Amino acid sequence: MLLGLIGKANVGKSTFFNAATDLDVQCGNYPFTTISPNVGITYARVRCVCREFGIQDNPVHSLCIDGIRFIPVRLMDIAGLIPGASKGKGLGNKFLDDARQADALIHVVDAAGSTDSEGRPVTPGTGDPLSDVQFVEEEFDQWLASMLTRDWNKLVRDSSSQSVKLEHMISARLSGLSINEIEIAGTIGELVPSAGEAAQWSEDKILRFSKKLRVRSKPIVVAANKADLQSAEHGVRRLSDTQESVVRCSSELELLLRRATKKKIIGYLPGDGNFRMNVSASINEQQKQALQKAHTFLSRYGSTGVQEAINTAVFNSLKFIVVYPVEDELKLTDKKGNVLPDAHLLPANSTPRDLAEKIHAEISKGFLYAIDARSKMRLGADYRLKNNDVIKIVSATRSGRR
Repeated sequence: MLLGLIGKANVGKSTFFNAATDLDVQCGNYPFTTISPNVGITYARVRCVCREFGIQDNPVHSLCIDGIRFIPVRLMDIAGLIPGASKGKGLGNKFLDDARQADALIHVVDAAGSTDSEGRPVTPGTGDPLSDVQFVEEEFDQWLASMLTRDWNKLVRDSSSQSVKLEHMISARLSGLSINEIEIAGTIGELVPSAGEAAQWSEDKILRFSKKLRVRSKPIVVAANKADLQSAEHGVRRLSDTQESVVRCSSELELLLRRATKKKIIGYLPGDGNFRMNVSASINEQQKQALQKAHTFLSRYGSTGVQEAINTAVFNSLKFIVVYPVEDELKLTDKKGNVLPDAHLLPANSTPRDLAEKIHAEISKGFLYAIDARSKMRLGADYRLKNNDVIKIVSATRSGRR
C-alpha cells in the first residue's frame, strides 16, 4: 500500500511527513526499512489480537506496544502543486506522475487560512482552505481527462470491434495509475445504462467520468492542519461541511510529542489522546509551555490528527482489514516460534488465497485450504476474510504452512 501526501507550500506537509515517519523503531528486514528521501514508512494503528488471546507476542515485520499494533505503510511526500499543473506548469507533471502511484491521498490543508494560493504567508483567517482542496481535485480531474479525451473515440471503437469490454480498454490506457477494471466499470455504470452509449460522450462527459473515477479510485483524506491556531476553527468547519473525509490535525504538535518521546521527556504513542510526563526529565520553560499547548489540544480533540488521518485513509477510504497469518494455529507462531509474527493489511473481501499470495507466490500456487485459529475450522479458497482473522495457510509447496 502507498499513501500519497500532497499539499501546497507552507501548509505543514513536510512537518506531517516528518512526524508520521518518525516512529523510532526499525522493522527488522521489512522491505522498506531503508527508504529513499521522499518515501518513508508510517504505520496504521490497531488494537492487537494478542490481548484477546491473552498472550505476549513478538512481531517480526510490525510493532506491538502495550497491545497496540503498528503496521507499516509506505508514505510518499509528493511534489507541491500549483494551478495549471495538468498543463505542465510548475512541477505539475512530477506531482501527477507521483500521485498516480498512490492508492489514496492525504491532502494537508492550511485550515487556519494563513497562506495564499501560492503558499505565501498572509494574515491568518484570510486564506481559503476550501479553494486549496478544490483546485487540487480539479487539476487531477483535468489531467485524467486529458489522457482519455485525445483518443476516446478510438477506445470506444476498438472496444466494439474487438468485442472487448470498454473498462478493459480504459484500464490499458491508464496503466500505471493503480486503477482497476472494477473501479472503471462501476464508474461507467454510474453515467450510462450501457457502455455502448459512451461513443457519444462529449469532453464535458469525459471530464465528469474522470472526476467520478478519481473519487472512486484515488480517495482523498483532508488533513485540516494548523488546527491548533485560533483562526482554524472556521476553516475546519467549512472543510467538514463540503468534504467527505476531513481530519482535524496539528502536525506541529505531533512532531513535538514524537521528539519529546525520543528524548525520554514524555511517554507517548502515535494516536494517543494523552501523554505521560517523565518525572525525572528536566525541561525548560519553553518546553513546558509547548507541552502544555499539546496537552490542551489533546484534551479538547482526542489526538493530534496525524495518526487519525493515516488510519482514515487505510481503513475508511481504502477499507482495508487486518489479518494475522500463523504457521501453528494452536500456539499462534511461525516456524521460528515468533508469536503473532505478522499483521497484513488486505482489501475487504480478500480470501485466504489472497493472503497466501501476499505471503509468497509459491504458497498461493500450492494453496489447499486455510484454518481459522479461533474455531479451528477449515476455510476454502473463496472464504471472505474478516478483520482480525488469525489464519493458517496449508499449501502443497514445501514452505506451505504459515
